[in-house]
Amino acid sequence: MAVAVALPMAGCSMFDKKEDVAPDEPADKLYNEGLAGVSSGDYAAASKKFAEVDRQHPYTDWGRKAVLMTTYANYRAGKYDDAVISGSRYVQLHPTSPDAAYAQYLVAMSYYNQVPDISRDQERTRKAVDAFEELVRRWPNSEYAETARNRIMVARDQLAGKEMQVGRFYLSRRDYTGAINRFRVVVSQYQKTRHVEEALHRLVEAYMALGITGEAQTAAAILGHNYPDSEWYKASFQLISSGGLKPQENTDSWISKAFRGVIG
Repeated sequence: MAVAVALPMAGCSMFDKKEDVAPDEPADKLYNEGLAGVSSGDYAAASKKFAEVDRQHPYTDWGRKAVLMTTYANYRAGKYDDAVISGSRYVQLHPTSPDAAYAQYLVAMSYYNQVPDISRDQERTRKAVDAFEELVRRWPNSEYAETARNRIMVARDQLAGKEMQVGRFYLSRRDYTGAINRFRVVVSQYQKTRHVEEALHRLVEAYMALGITGEAQTAAAILGHNYPDSEWYKASFQLISSGGLKPQENTDSWISKAFRGVIG
C-alpha cells in the first residue's frame, strides 16, 4: 500500500529566495558626486555617477541632466565615441531642450577632435562636417553656431586636401582621368577652400596631357579671372601659352558651370 508522506514545508524554500537588490540612491546625491568628479578632473568617475543617475532615475529632470553631463564627462575624458552616443541620445530624446544645441556641439567636437592627418581615411572628418552642419541648421542662433561654421570651413579644407593628395598621386602616375576626377571634386564641392587654385591648375595640366585643350583653356581662364595674382595662374598661363593657346572660357564646360554664381 502506498503511503503518502507529507514533506515539511520550509519557511523559506529555494524558490522563494530573492536576490538582494540595492535600493536606488537619491538622484541629487549621485548627481552631486558626479559634479565633484568633474571638479576634481576625474571624468571617468564622474561619467559613472551620471550614468547611474540615468539608470536609476530615468524620465526625470535629474536623469535628463545626467545624460548631458555624461556626454560632457566622456568628452573631457577623451572617450569620444561614448560622448557621441550619449550626446546623440540627448538630442534625440530632448530636441527642444535649451541644452540640445550644446549636446549637438559636443557630438560634433567629438568627431572633430578625431580628425586624422591627411594621409589617412577622412570618415571622421565627414562626420564632423555633418554634425556641425546639423547644429547650424537646427540652432542657427545658438552660441555655438559661429564656432560650428568655422569648424566646418576647417574640416572641408581637410577633405579638399585629401582629394588633392590623391589627385596628385594619380597625376604623377599619368592616370590623368583618375586625377581629373579628384580635382573635379575639389572644384565642384570645395570652391571656397584654399585648394581650389591648385585644383584648377592641375586640371589644366591633366587636360593638356590628354589633348583636351578646350577644358584646359577654360580651367586657366577661370583661374585667371578669380585669382589673377596667383602663382598657380602664372604656371597655367605659361603651360597654355606653350601650346600656342590662351585662356578662354567655354561656358558649356562643367568647370564653368561649377563656378557660376559661386566665385567671381
